[in-house]
Amino acid sequence: MNFSKINNITGWIVCLIACSVYLLTMEATGSLWDCGEFIAASYRLQVPHPPGAPLFVLLGRLFSMWLPPDKAALGVNVMSALASGFTILFLFWTITYFARKLLVKAGAVMTREQGLLIIGAGVTGALAYTFSDSFWFSAVEGEVYAMSSLFTAIAFWAVLKWEQEADQPYADRWLILIAYIIGLSIGIHLLNLLTIPAIVMVYYFRRYKPTVKGTLLAFLLSCALTGIIQVGFIQYPAKAAGMLDVWFVNSLGLPFNSGALFFMALVVALLSWGIYRAYRRRQYYARLALLCIAFLFIGYSTYITTLIRSNANPGIDMFNVDNPVALQGYLGREQYGDFPLLYGQVFTAKPQEYKAAGNMYSKGKTQYDISGKRYEAVYDSKDMMLFPRIWDNSNELGHADAYRQWLGLAQGEQPTYRDNIKFFLGYQVNFMYLRYFMWNFVGRQNDIQGFGNVRDSNWVSGISLVDNLLYGDQSKLPDSLKENKAHNTLFFLPLVLGIMGLLYHYRQRRKDSLVVGLLFFFTGLAIVLYLNQTGAQPRERDYAYVGSFYAFAVWIGLGVLAVHTWLKKRTRWAFSAPVAVLACLLAVPVLMGYQEWDDHDRSQKVLARDMARDYLESCAPNAILFTIGDNETYPLWYAQEVEGIRPDVRVVHVSLLNGDWYIDQQRQRANKSAPVPMSWTPEQYRGDKRNYVMFHDAGIFPQDKFYNLKEVLQFMGSDDQRAQLLTTSGEYINFLPAQQVFLPVDKKQVIANGTVPASDSARVLPQMTFRLDKNALFKNDLVMLDMIATNNWERPVYFANPSIPRGIGLDNYLVREGLTYRLMPLAPERNDAGPLANDIPVNTGKMYDNVMHRFAFCSADVKGMYFDETNRNMLQQLRNTYTQLAIDLAAKGDKTRALHVLDTMDRNIREDNLPYAMTSPGNFHNINAMQVAYAYYLAGKPEKAENISQKIIRDCEQQIAYYQSLPPSKLSGDLQMDYQRAAEFIIPQLQKMKEAFREKGTLL
Repeated sequence: MNFSKINNITGWIVCLIACSVYLLTMEATGSLWDCGEFIAASYRLQVPHPPGAPLFVLLGRLFSMWLPPDKAALGVNVMSALASGFTILFLFWTITYFARKLLVKAGAVMTREQGLLIIGAGVTGALAYTFSDSFWFSAVEGEVYAMSSLFTAIAFWAVLKWEQEADQPYADRWLILIAYIIGLSIGIHLLNLLTIPAIVMVYYFRRYKPTVKGTLLAFLLSCALTGIIQVGFIQYPAKAAGMLDVWFVNSLGLPFNSGALFFMALVVALLSWGIYRAYRRRQYYARLALLCIAFLFIGYSTYITTLIRSNANPGIDMFNVDNPVALQGYLGREQYGDFPLLYGQVFTAKPQEYKAAGNMYSKGKTQYDISGKRYEAVYDSKDMMLFPRIWDNSNELGHADAYRQWLGLAQGEQPTYRDNIKFFLGYQVNFMYLRYFMWNFVGRQNDIQGFGNVRDSNWVSGISLVDNLLYGDQSKLPDSLKENKAHNTLFFLPLVLGIMGLLYHYRQRRKDSLVVGLLFFFTGLAIVLYLNQTGAQPRERDYAYVGSFYAFAVWIGLGVLAVHTWLKKRTRWAFSAPVAVLACLLAVPVLMGYQEWDDHDRSQKVLARDMARDYLESCAPNAILFTIGDNETYPLWYAQEVEGIRPDVRVVHVSLLNGDWYIDQQRQRANKSAPVPMSWTPEQYRGDKRNYVMFHDAGIFPQDKFYNLKEVLQFMGSDDQRAQLLTTSGEYINFLPAQQVFLPVDKKQVIANGTVPASDSARVLPQMTFRLDKNALFKNDLVMLDMIATNNWERPVYFANPSIPRGIGLDNYLVREGLTYRLMPLAPERNDAGPLANDIPVNTGKMYDNVMHRFAFCSADVKGMYFDETNRNMLQQLRNTYTQLAIDLAAKGDKTRALHVLDTMDRNIREDNLPYAMTSPGNFHNINAMQVAYAYYLAGKPEKAENISQKIIRDCEQQIAYYQSLPPSKLSGDLQMDYQRAAEFIIPQLQKMKEAFREKGTLL
């Protein structure tokens, strides 16, 4: 059998292995983060968040449309698993291509030994990437990164096929195919564009005689081409189409989309004319370039489906992209704001003014209306610097605090340019890229999200000498961290093999190593440069760099050749080739698969879907549920849109209420949920109107009185200049006249419609008073308040998180009914359940019915399940829900039902899946477990309480021993706080509980 057949067959075998691995370990339903949104968007052809993924949505629909709703997520997950498996196929062929060029000279006959080494290199590198941490994570869930990796792999492999056939007729068809693949990939994710520099260099090295000057010019051209495609071919055409549409509609009186259609027709006509002209004049390269542009646009045309589907007003319609003007903002990610790259402000800078930067248009009834202006912040020149890395001056998500923490700056201290570079190298390069790289090819400490301390989620090797030097004595870590399934040790073996392959490649074929190096750089460090990430990221971001790890896997494969060369020089064994292949296979992919399997197997996990069910089932019929954050929202969208779970509940994402398009959508019916009532008209919040309203005591309204919230909202929404302030710039703006407000309550109504149980009728307030504890209310605050006030207690109002209403003063009126918190006009109730009970009172009967009869347990009742930190945090919420109900029951004297609740929780949230004692940031895991012990004491089962207490104390004592073993330089502030909580709060509190129960038989 010739080598080509062996290469093809082996590639398909490796592909089959990879597909099998991913199909066996893929998640059983939807996953957390964006997966719920993407699966729901795919199943019903909806519009996900900017900049969208129309091709992913279409392919996801193809994979899920044949399945019943409860299996639709499985279809999209299968798509990701197969896409990842086929990525491995193209990686294998890429490695064998480079290996063949290294071993077999042109025109020479390949020996068996060479064939074995080439195939062995391909298998080793491809399987190493198969079992790599970050790629495996994305391969088993319904997200865009698996499909994006496939298109990256195909594009890079295709240029190597072109290089192989470049001297043959029609070889340049491969280049046109690459342009089409890149165009298609835009409809999945933009990461594929980063293959362009490597592709350009392959073309240059094949077509021209390389020189230093020529190589540098080719590299600069490739960078420019990447930027041109990203801006000139993706954003500017959409911008031009939008501008033409505004002109055609507003000035010429033509229908909506007429300008965009004219622009598309013009582009098609110009490209057709240019291709025909180049063909007639025999201008080959001009024709080739125009064909590539044409096919790039053909691939990119999947975004037309976004416009079509948005016009159908689906349930998920992010940014409401129903016109070309909105498409421009959608592709430009206007929803997320802008950030500086080459020149910009430091995070301590304050804007001196806001400069108008053009009009904002929104689609009206017959034309585009000017809905406001775009503004750009202007800063003092002394606050500006080149290459700004510490730029975000908002601190809503803790970014400014994170800058200070990383740089050791005191409050009020100004950063220097040296601090800027320090943050770039220490955080953005080392912590947010190199740490992830080492996870994949050296080992990982645990799955706790890292924020820079020596305990959480660093890379480790398994070699004590190295790990102890970096992070302190790892043998003294608490057992709960040493037993973490994400603790994977690879002993530097994949890294060493990859470095050997890199050096071997560079020495033997420098040009080819430069090509792979460019792919490695642009899909790794170039992303770091572009993203300009702030500190305090909400999750680990390793999935963004899998393209870089793909390139390194090529060198891991070529490392087999380096090992063989080394063996042959030193041993002269006749069988050095099979020894090298077998040793590399065992030392790298087999070891990686063995170490990584248990923390990547999600085959029985249904946590995201079940948590969504539990949130929704915690709500009364026809409720309005305010959420915040991806994991509180996207799984709920999936549950409602795909599996049809509680479609009567209206889920309102508070963060999105800053966009007028999302507010408009709340005025429409969604599934079985009626529109959300609002008093403000669209004209009152359109565009930049009332983005925020400042509090100002104008001396008109006495600040010691309470005012009807409806009237205050009417005042803030008024366009009457008598209700506005005149600024120094001559502009009239609205203001908040008083911070003390009330909501009127009709006692008969709230009892009749079930808002308040009849048993609590004596506690119903005639009016619910509260204080708006903000000096500025943003648009989402204003709209949420308007929804609550206008609702007039007709529909149940819930919050997924008590922090949502805290800033507007409503948190004193929350009652817990499960995972959610219901707004009730009741006089605040004194908590008699003891110091470890939640401050928020419990609606005992309703909550008991919800948690005992309607809740699911997220696979926590299945033996051997692995839950990562995000999963564990969500399961802690579930465990805490049962615990607080049990505490409430026990405090009211119903110990029998309290114990039943606790035992149900203990049985279904297995301790081997979610230990009661476990080290975590802030020691919150152990603090939550203290509440379980407390609840068991109250319920009259002290032996269980003491068992849990002893486990918590043991974990805290192990923490203390570890922290005491660290040198002062490694004991960071957050670890010191955990030390203090363990030693001064948790252990003493548990001991006091035990002693108090033994003395009095109760803790109340």
